[in-house]
Amino acid sequence: MRNRLSVAVIALNEEERLRACLESVAWADEIVVVDAGSSDKTAEIAREFTDRVLFHPWEGYAAQKNYALAQSRHPWLLSLDADELVSPALRAEIEEVLERDGPADGYQIPRQNIFLGRAVRHGTLYPDYQLRLFRRGLGAFVPTSVHESVRVEGRTARLAAPLIHESYRSLDEFVTRANRYSTLAARELGAQGRGGGWTDLLLRPAWRFFSMYILHQGFLDGWRGLLLAILYAYYVFLRAAKVREASLQDPEPGGVVQ
Repeated sequence: MRNRLSVAVIALNEEERLRACLESVAWADEIVVVDAGSSDKTAEIAREFTDRVLFHPWEGYAAQKNYALAQSRHPWLLSLDADELVSPALRAEIEEVLERDGPADGYQIPRQNIFLGRAVRHGTLYPDYQLRLFRRGLGAFVPTSVHESVRVEGRTARLAAPLIHESYRSLDEFVTRANRYSTLAARELGAQGRGGGWTDLLLRPAWRFFSMYILHQGFLDGWRGLLLAILYAYYVFLRAAKVREASLQDPEPGGVVQ
């Protein structure tokens, strides 16, 4: 007998992308959407697909996702962001896991990042494995400020079909997110007393560019590959600069970025 699946999605002002996400998992046994208080039509769109639309004030990425998982009721859980889509091939693989009840306890899924309307296939951004499918009670997001990931107590395996990630539709969107994410990451690094030295300011950004563009062949993605390598190097620099800024404002270790 096929096991049942709950899909947990968190959202905040995602009316432009949420519908496609939910349409891609309309076949699931349960969809739980946790809204952090959207001012647009996010909740209205979510109710077209499920009556399990819940409000929960924003507590951070990992905490919000763990709350959504806790509200889910079925033996298998799939956690998605509102800008992610389950491809038909991935659905078929997930259905097979449900039919067989595993055999693993958690599954890493290759994520296909879409940048400026086109799939990125190199530069560390593919296959970009994400552990998102797992047994209820055996997995949870590790509490970090940003770039949260799932830890599973048990055996893990990999699926082959991609999770589609409509990551950045414009440069403005990348810069806006980079500013937000770098602030969160800098706070976490600053609290640990690291991340703002000269190596972080000069060498780490240069290494990120070299790693993405040369070592991982980002150049094969054409001008998008070059642009991504520059943008991610910029993010690494910005994160370090914010840690440095905080240390100048508060010389004690663990100073918080304002």
